[in-house]
Amino acid sequence: MVTVVNNPAPTSDSSGSGMLVGVVVLVALAAIVWFWGVPMMRRSTPTEINLPATQIVVPDKIDVNVNQTK
Repeated sequence: MVTVVNNPAPTSDSSGSGMLVGVVVLVALAAIVWFWGVPMMRRSTPTEINLPATQIVVPDKIDVNVNQTK
């Protein structure tokens, strides 16, 4: 037996204005982030701190004699 589903016709004629409003809102948010957010992030980078390099003294020769006397 075949099942038939009768869907009623749409009551409102949607012309896609919701999608247009969504695109405009996304473009506006992208512009806000671009003009105010990016410069703010650039200014918030930490300043460079120059510390003196650590100096380690390494001997020229290391005695690795493992022979032990009894």
